[in-house]
Amino acid sequence: MHKVALITGITGQIGSYLAEFLLSMDYTVHGIIRRCSTFNTDRIDHLYTDPHDGGARLFLHYGDMSDSDSINSILGKVQPDEIFNLAAQSHVRVSFDIPEYTVDVVANGVFRMLEAIRRLDKDVKYYQASSSEIFGESPPPQNEKTAFRPRSPYAISKVAGYYATVLYRDAYDLFACNGIMFNSESPRRGETFVTRKITKAVAKIALGRQEKLFLGNLDAKRDWGFAGDYVKAIWKMLQMDNPDDYAIATGETHSVREFVEAAFAVLDLDSNKYVCFDERYLRPAEVDALCGDATKAKEVLGWAPECNFAELVKMMVISDYEIEIRKPPGD
Repeated sequence: MHKVALITGITGQIGSYLAEFLLSMDYTVHGIIRRCSTFNTDRIDHLYTDPHDGGARLFLHYGDMSDSDSINSILGKVQPDEIFNLAAQSHVRVSFDIPEYTVDVVANGVFRMLEAIRRLDKDVKYYQASSSEIFGESPPPQNEKTAFRPRSPYAISKVAGYYATVLYRDAYDLFACNGIMFNSESPRRGETFVTRKITKAVAKIALGRQEKLFLGNLDAKRDWGFAGDYVKAIWKMLQMDNPDDYAIATGETHSVREFVEAAFAVLDLDSNKYVCFDERYLRPAEVDALCGDATKAKEVLGWAPECNFAELVKMMVISDYEIEIRKPPGD
C-alpha cells in the first residue's frame, strides 16, 4: 500500500519539490489548490497525469485554508497518513498591506487544519511550515531555542501557527512537528521574492530586455538554501518515532548585496551599472540578519544541505536566462 500524503500549498515552490520527492518515494499525493480563474499549477504540471489513468498518484482538490468545511471534507475523503501544511500568504512585505487576510490564512488556517485532524478517526502525522521570520530581532545564529521577536504580520501569524502546533501536540497527543525554515530558494521561487526578482532581472539585462533593477534594503542578511534540499528534512521529521521541532538552514548568511553581485557575475555583468535603490521596497519594520543553526536537524534527522550558496545563485540565474531565451522577442 502506498502511503498517502496531503500537501497544502502544493502549487508553491516548496510544495512542488515536496510532491516530486514524495512521488519518488512511492507515495500517493493529494494537494489542495485554491480556485482561480486562471491555471496556477505550472510548478507541478510535469508531475500530473489524468486521474482516470490507473497509474495516477497525484490528485488535486479545491479548498482554502480560510474555509473549515473544505478542509474537513478533503481530509475525510483523502484519509491521509501525513499532512504537510505549506499554505500561506508568504510574502513578508505584502503582509503589511493585507494583515487581516495574512493572519486568517497563516494563523487561523493552522487551527482549522489541526481541529480537522483532531476530529479525524485516524492517526495522522502533521508538518507545520514555520519560518525564520519568527526570530525577527533576535540576533543570529538562531535555532529551536532562540526567542521569537517577530517584525511583520506574516511573522506574527507564523508564531501563532508554531504555538498552535505545539499546543495540539501536547494537549491532544498529535504527531505534530514544526519545521522552522530559513529562506528557501530555487528556480521555482515566486517572481515577486527578492532572489527571483534579481535573477530574472539579470537574465533580462543580459539580453537587453531590461535596463535597471530597483531594490530596497541591500544590507539585509539571510540564510539562503535550496528548496530541493529542504523538503528532505521536512519528510524526515515525519519519519521519526516522536514529533519535535527543527530549524532547517544552511548555517551561512549573505546580504542581498552579495546575492546581487553573485547573480550578475554569473553572466559577467557589473551589478553597479544596473542596480538602483527604491524606498518603496523597504519594509515598515526590517529584520536585519537571519542565520540558522541546524545542528539538531543534522544530529537527530541526519540531514544536511547539499547545494551551497554559489551553486544556488548560478542555478537560478541560468534557469531564468534559459527561460528568457525561449521567449519570443518583445514578449
